[in-house]
This record gives sequence, structure tokens and C-alpha cells, in this order.
Amino acid sequence: MSEQPEQTGTFVVTHADAESAVVRDVDTAQVLTLASNPGLEVDDVVDATVAPDPPLEVTWQVIEVESRRSIELVDSDLEPTRRSKALAADADIGDLVTDERAGTGEIHVVRVPAEEVDDAARDVLDDDETIARAARLEAVRVEVRRSADDGMVSVRYLPD
Repeated sequence: MSEQPEQTGTFVVTHADAESAVVRDVDTAQVLTLASNPGLEVDDVVDATVAPDPPLEVTWQVIEVESRRSIELVDSDLEPTRRSKALAADADIGDLVTDERAGTGEIHVVRVPAEEVDDAARDVLDDDETIARAARLEAVRVEVRRSADDGMVSVRYLPD
């Protein structure tokens, strides 16, 4: 059996119980089952080093946790900003427009039919990839705003 090397990366916890956890690398989407749970909870984001758990090396173990954080998901009742509305102005239904924020983070704006704005916002909040994307962007807060009048959903990935 070939020995797999240690891996260092940013992982989102997708499952956790008292005995084990499942994590997904936010850059490669590789899913790893941990042989034990070092206190992780679902949706935690950890910068960690993991290694295959001997002797079979079918599960992994956490060698070191450099940092651990939660991503706050906020279903905001605020209107999208003027900047977000300007980004969406020339977009067609179904188009996604992204823009870097000053400093760190990003703004994602998607045009949707007015009657689907609330469903689209809920989909973003319920999507596991939203947390993974926030982790990649080093955001700690995701704020979802919507406007039925403008037929748009704005997703703001915000830093510390």
C-alpha cells in the first residue's frame, strides 16, 4: 500500500458526531473521513494538517489545527447596495456577476425573476458551497440581500 502524504489546507466540516467527522477541502473538494473528532462541529472551517490514519489509511487524523472559525450566514432584510444594483443593471436573468470588495472579500449578484427572489436567497443560504466559498475568500460573514423590484440577490462575502 502506498503511503499518502500529510495534507495541509482549509476544510469545511460537513458531518460531525462524537466519534468522527467528515471534512471537505475547500480548494480541491476532496472529502476526507476523520477517524476521530477533535471537537469539530458541522460548518466549522479549519485550517489544518491531516494525515492518513494507520494502519489501513482509509480514514484520516488531524495532526494540527492552525485555526478554526465559523462562517456567519445572515439573511438580511436590507436592500442590496447601490454598487450591487449597478453590477446587476446590465445582467440578464440567470447571470452571475462577481466583484472584489475593497480590501478582501467579494460581492456576487445574480439576476432572477422577481417572483423567485426569496427562493434564490434561501438557496444561497442553504447551499454548502456558500460556506466553502466564504472559506476560500477568507470571509467570516456572508450577508444575503434581495430586491424583488430589481429582480436580484446580492451575496456579500465579508472579512473579519
